Amino acid sequence: MKFVFIVEHYYPYIGGAETLWKNLSEQLVINNHQVTIITTRFQKTLRKQETVNGVDIIRLEIPNRFLFTILSVKKCVQIAKKVDLIQTSSYTAAIPAFIASKITKTKCVITFHEYWGKLWFKAPFASLFSKVLYFSFEWFILQLNFDKFIAVSDFTKTRLIDAGVNQNKITRIYNGLYYNQLTVKNSTKAKHFTFCYFGRLGVSKGLDILLEGFSLFIEKHPDVKLKMIIPHYPKNIFLKIKRLTKSLKIESNLIWKHNLSYNDLINEVSATNAVIIPSLSEGFCFTAAESVALKMPIISSEKGALKEVTGGNVIAIKSISPIGLKQAMEKAYKDDWNEKKVTLFPIEKTVKHYLEMYDLTLSNS
Repeated sequence: MKFVFIVEHYYPYIGGAETLWKNLSEQLVINNHQVTIITTRFQKTLRKQETVNGVDIIRLEIPNRFLFTILSVKKCVQIAKKVDLIQTSSYTAAIPAFIASKITKTKCVITFHEYWGKLWFKAPFASLFSKVLYFSFEWFILQLNFDKFIAVSDFTKTRLIDAGVNQNKITRIYNGLYYNQLTVKNSTKAKHFTFCYFGRLGVSKGLDILLEGFSLFIEKHPDVKLKMIIPHYPKNIFLKIKRLTKSLKIESNLIWKHNLSYNDLINEVSATNAVIIPSLSEGFCFTAAESVALKMPIISSEKGALKEVTGGNVIAIKSISPIGLKQAMEKAYKDDWNEKKVTLFPIEKTVKHYLEMYDLTLSNS
């Protein structure tokens, strides 16, 4: 089969959705399918067009993902004429994918990584205008008649049903990991007790709670460190985080890491004592799944799909607030963990379920 993935970001952009697209598209190629990616050129150093691990990537010269909604339509239609199926994603790539689908009469599947609804209005680091925009955009794409909706967790599936999507059009397929790549090399624990946050920067990630809670914790434990393994983008959120760390006067307790290779990321995470995931909600959460695979203890908000993904040594944050996080950190510092069943999400299973869903979608013509 021939596929076009119309997605707002693709590797090397850091995020759970981008990890899914890279893993899935490369596995489809390994299974003798053809995959083209249409996405944004979010860094000027990236090539406009290249083939990576058998996947053809077209990066459009569009400055942001909202303009991608409009300016990518022509290219999406052009490529959609040549493929069997369109795969797209929430949020801003959904509209050009849907338009291309209708013009070319090509089946279109959308993967929803999470559904926020009114939770958008509780998001930090975002203006009221942004919150209204995201809320409205999310509502609008749910009204579009895609051939299939993919939910990346049971939680996300339930949220889509509650939002009015026909449950007969929803399939739950968990995201998948390459567990053979999650191998630790040359990693030793840091001299000081160290917490770790790693992953993308987003308004849903609870980063304000993380930094404020940590500032309260180090009042009693001034030698403890927090390792922040994050990208520099989105720039506005990164700068707000840097300003917050300065205002909290915790710079000396922070260790910043950026632009790491996957092997270096694994080693840096493994060198810490516990991973913190204070998210307001998660549709799946690769950070949690990877931490479980690395057998890292996790402090988790357990919001959204985190209850489905976290496992091993886990401490649930009872109150999603700086004080609640401080209390969870105290338990972790005392090695007072709760044992939770481990669930694995192999990429092979994910690809198998996607292919079954693609076949079913195409057969219902």
